[in-house]
Amino acid sequence: MTDLAELETIMRTLRDPARGCPWDLAQDFRSIVPHTLEEAYEVADAIERDDFQALPGELGDLLFQVVFYCQLAAEAERFSLREVVATLARKLVARHPHVFADATGDDAASVARDWEARKADERRAAAGGRASELDDVPLALPALSRAAKIQRRAARVGFDWPHVDGARAKLDEECAELDAARGAGSADDIEDELGDVLFAVVNLARHLDIEPERALRRATAKFEARFRALEACAAEDGRGLDELSAAQLDRLWEAVKRGVPAATPGPKRGDRRGGTS
Repeated sequence: MTDLAELETIMRTLRDPARGCPWDLAQDFRSIVPHTLEEAYEVADAIERDDFQALPGELGDLLFQVVFYCQLAAEAERFSLREVVATLARKLVARHPHVFADATGDDAASVARDWEARKADERRAAAGGRASELDDVPLALPALSRAAKIQRRAARVGFDWPHVDGARAKLDEECAELDAARGAGSADDIEDELGDVLFAVVNLARHLDIEPERALRRATAKFEARFRALEACAAEDGRGLDELSAAQLDRLWEAVKRGVPAATPGPKRGDRRGGTS
């Protein structure tokens, strides 16, 4: 059975100047970051699709990224894989006193609050007691996820709407400001107001206890499935979507949303029998 020690040996071989892999030898910390992000998304994708046959391979690809970083660090005499594992073990024990010590954790919510409180203590200690609640939120997070994390941090110190209705009203306010910018503002103003709308949507999702990234992925998947069905309906009639009028597309779209099998309505665009309408 392959263990971490053997994995380290394989990684060292891949980075061996004399007989290693040219691609691996050409990499550095920054160059493999995009691959790390890609592998993390592939893990998430396998989970979203309930593809547990593919998941071990995807997790292995993600683990390879960790081993790669550790090899680069070891070559520079910064840290090793063993130090990473030891740091993780200490952190897990320290942040779970309800499991490894005498503290109690009554439910998942209280455990999560205690976890975040300990992380905040660690940030303050690292910053000499002057840490911001927003410190160490990674810039590389997807924008929706980072917005949600920033908002959760602010909410922990009371900077939050007391009720979901406040977050919902804020969304209406930001939409109105976007409309005003569209009428009179510059492109930069419009972008700024649209960003505020998105930020307000994330805030509303947080108050509804919904993960915005997951909600958007679901909405996108739903649109994709319906759009593919739209294409299929048009193809059954020998046409492409670009051959249908806006009214025909709307009627077909509504049929697809209702799950009603339907041929593309009306004649082809440009057909002498019916024109383009």
